[in-house]
Amino acid sequence: MPELPEVEAARRAIEEHCVGKKIVKSIIADDNKVIDGVSASDFEASVLGKTILSAHRKGKNLWLRLDSPPFPSFQFGMTGAIYIKGVAVTQYKRSAVKDTDEWPSKYSKFFVELDDGLELSFTDKRRFAKVRLLNDPTSVPPISELGPDALLEPMTVDEFTDSLSKKKITIKALLLDQSYISGIGNWVADEVLYQAKIHPLQTAASLSKESCATLLKCIKEVIEKALEVGADSSQFPSNWIFHSREKKPGKAFVDGKKIDFITAGGRTTAYVPELQKLNGVQAAKAVGKPRKQAPKGEDSKDDDKYNSGDESESDGEEIAENVKSKKRQKLGGQVKQPSSRKRKSKESDTEDDDGGNDDDGGGSDDNAEEAPKTKSGKVTKNKQAKVVTTSKEKVISQKGKPSKKKAK
Repeated sequence: MPELPEVEAARRAIEEHCVGKKIVKSIIADDNKVIDGVSASDFEASVLGKTILSAHRKGKNLWLRLDSPPFPSFQFGMTGAIYIKGVAVTQYKRSAVKDTDEWPSKYSKFFVELDDGLELSFTDKRRFAKVRLLNDPTSVPPISELGPDALLEPMTVDEFTDSLSKKKITIKALLLDQSYISGIGNWVADEVLYQAKIHPLQTAASLSKESCATLLKCIKEVIEKALEVGADSSQFPSNWIFHSREKKPGKAFVDGKKIDFITAGGRTTAYVPELQKLNGVQAAKAVGKPRKQAPKGEDSKDDDKYNSGDESESDGEEIAENVKSKKRQKLGGQVKQPSSRKRKSKESDTEDDDGGNDDDGGGSDDNAEEAPKTKSGKVTKNKQAKVVTTSKEKVISQKGKPSKKKAK
């Protein structure tokens, strides 16, 4: 998804090459999923003959100010991108349209030709973007609902620390919340947390003032550095986690340190466990909980307890597992209902001479497993015999024979 650096790079390109020029031709896609709230023909008529006075951005949204309203507004979505023919405008790599592709692109949703022959296009491959025509883009959603822009409206350290102290959600989820701070998306969030050495699932309110100050500094530095190179990811510093975010688990490293992947804030998240550690109470839970609750053979999944970013969720999973365990214990002495076929117990293998009838009435094996046990854990012979007999009667009954007959 294009984030603040990519959208800001597009805005700067428009400011440099398109401001002061008149729109002499307009083609708007007939796509009401992307073109929101206005017909293509009305959109075209509204911008034709207008002059572009400036380009503005807040968060991941961009709009053009013309010499009179309404103004075109662009919400980039997952793959939105600005192209200016003959001008290098950095694209988000998943949005990129090749130079050899037709022009305007078949993915173009908004196309204008300017009076000097320059052509501008907004494309969207996956159709999650929104292009609107608004009298005042800042007064209506989504722009009116955005928090302060991460680049243009930075908080002071005290403001940032104070605001985080009131947030009891994980820091990664908070950074992705556009109503809290706008412009930060998944890759920027991962990068700033890596640079600040903060675990993505650390609760925001638990961060020290020093960590808050470091994080605020990293947000500023990462965004500014990305913009220094025109948001061209190939020129990002080689020691950024960005370059390894999409590698396979076990093959992703940064500065020789292993990168792990979890889910935080609902998004796949890259972090370095060696540097980004949970602190305080969360650190104790990270060590203690998986050892108590992790099933056999799943020791490698310790981090899964924190994937959701919500501690209560993992607690709920533990409670649910305990309830299931108690139910299994209670059902241990019941043989009334045959359970679904799972696996054969050793006892039924040796004593059930109808073992080949699994397809017809394979409940006997599971019932044998649920039969009452002695203190040593072995099923008593009398009880087990009843189980086998009951199961055989079930088999005969299912074959259409009278259920009262006993199996020989």
